[in-house]
Amino acid sequence: MERLRGRALRLAGLSFAASAILALIAGYVAFALGLVRSPLLIGIILLATSLGLVVPVLKDAGEATSAFGQLVIAAATVADFGAVILLSLFFSREASSPVAKLILLAGFVTVIGLVVLGVMRLERIMRLSALLTRLQDTTAEIRVRAAVVLLIAFTALAQKLGLETILAAFLAGATLRLIDQDQFRTHPNFPVKLEAIGYGFLIPVFFVTSGLQFDLRALFASPSTLLRLPVFLLALLAVRGLPALLYRSVIGGRRIMAAALLQATSLPFIVAASAIGLELRLISPASGAALVGAGLVSVVVFPVLALTLMHDSKHDVAATPALQSAQTVHGAGGDG
Repeated sequence: MERLRGRALRLAGLSFAASAILALIAGYVAFALGLVRSPLLIGIILLATSLGLVVPVLKDAGEATSAFGQLVIAAATVADFGAVILLSLFFSREASSPVAKLILLAGFVTVIGLVVLGVMRLERIMRLSALLTRLQDTTAEIRVRAAVVLLIAFTALAQKLGLETILAAFLAGATLRLIDQDQFRTHPNFPVKLEAIGYGFLIPVFFVTSGLQFDLRALFASPSTLLRLPVFLLALLAVRGLPALLYRSVIGGRRIMAAALLQATSLPFIVAASAIGLELRLISPASGAALVGAGLVSVVVFPVLALTLMHDSKHDVAATPALQSAQTVHGAGGDG
């Protein structure tokens, strides 16, 4: 997260702003065609990028620390965070106005800020720091347990305040990173353990449960319903992919297409937001199934195409000297 700053973060912000405009247009077009009941909800659903799916693809391709990879990660982070915040503000299982939600959200963030400050001060106590270091790689797995407790606590607090649990999960990860800024120097095994839990267990469980809940009957109820899947897939690619053209001064043509495909990769947020829409009766079962189906296609097809484009563009210029030098400076600052 320390590298998500400077020009890369500015481009990510511009990309998200462009996506927001395109998402509203797509939402109202779908509403005019009678495909959806809430254009705003559909727009928010189309805004997200699956950061948890994009990062492993970039890591496996050896691009996670490159200028290109950092730009895509920054864009995915901004999109994920922005979409989660918007969903929590405008749509919730708890009946409440956006203003009330904003107040609750501000209180939630304040509590998280106090937790961060408190834990950071506690970690400065030498005895406690030494205890954590001594127990971190034993069967106590104290840091892993603390991370799980943090996630559960934030989720419980979000439910108590009527906010969405997906917001709690996102902020728990961000909080953990803020608290634990020296993890690669003092306990490098900790991120590996969390990745093993996430990618080796939780994400597969999520995909299995998503498959079990996927309403195939609603999707194949009629030809017109089935046609919604490619429509939503194209909308996803347009909303998140087209803003990648803003990167043309930074990365080459093939990599722009790769960035567009990776940014359009989304499933977990689509599943969560569609479930909320179904519960609030803002989208029909057919549209919900088509949205999830489009998300499934995006996570299966788009990363493969992006990897092919990245492989073919290895000899292209990956970034401008300005972005590369900025990344080097920030990287050196983070190592200090």
